[in-house]
Amino acid sequence: MSGRNIPSKSEVDSYLKDTNWGRWGDKSSAGAINLITREKRLEAISLVRNGRSVSLSRPLPVTPAGDNPRPAQHYMHKEERPFNGGAAMDYYGVFYHGTATTHIDALCHVWNKDGMWEGKTHDDVIKFGGANFGTVDEWKEGILTRGILLDVPKHRRKPYVTLEEPVHGWELEDIAKEQGIEIRPGDAVFVYSGRDKYASDNDGRWGTPEGRPGLHASCLPFVKNNDISILGWDMMDASPNEYEVPWTVHGVIFAYGVALVDNAFLEPVSEACAEEETYEFMLTINPLYVQGGTGSPANPIAVF
Repeated sequence: MSGRNIPSKSEVDSYLKDTNWGRWGDKSSAGAINLITREKRLEAISLVRNGRSVSLSRPLPVTPAGDNPRPAQHYMHKEERPFNGGAAMDYYGVFYHGTATTHIDALCHVWNKDGMWEGKTHDDVIKFGGANFGTVDEWKEGILTRGILLDVPKHRRKPYVTLEEPVHGWELEDIAKEQGIEIRPGDAVFVYSGRDKYASDNDGRWGTPEGRPGLHASCLPFVKNNDISILGWDMMDASPNEYEVPWTVHGVIFAYGVALVDNAFLEPVSEACAEEETYEFMLTINPLYVQGGTGSPANPIAVF
């Protein structure tokens, strides 16, 4: 890709072939989370100034909707105990991948014709009882790193990203510079695109069968060249894509070993960043410890 031109199909194919395969040796199952070293965690902790914390998660989506065709389940149980006591218990069930639940994608989640992360074959990795490589339990010790918010609506001076104007990689570079942010290896970068304001103006939906706004394939080099460990977003890959590939920006998973935090709720942290006059913060994510899992529901927390 030259300058700010829309990349060709051959260029996008080259982005997805310019992988990080083999980069982390016998620790490769954890992918780019390897960039979050002890020093990186200490750097993140040093960002905390006043202890303000903000959740980047949506509530568990139990109501059926166009973007929630498999609603989460939440059932209550109440029982009596001796001596006039009692207890309340509940059950959670969630098919969390998709466009409704805030979750983190493990590296075994998606693939293309060239294979999964590290060139693995999905038939060898995905088994009925769980996956055996690139799984979410690689991150069972928790994730703590420097978080960054890139605020696209603020940069554009428009309330949200639209189908006609997806987010491009060079725009993310411009936003970081505008916000005075230097992206460093191991950072978790969250891209705020105004999903909820878009939905409020479009019958409560941010995507339709005709497509959805989001990040363009031109964002792939931005992720790789900046050595990002986690990409989070409220909108996801812009679709449909014009490149005849199954995944564009989701390709950071199998090409670069980068974790994704899908369906993040970023409007509150955007407001907090403006009030705190900073777009960097300590970020914590503690995925569920599911052996062989392809990801986990998540509640990312930004601490200022």
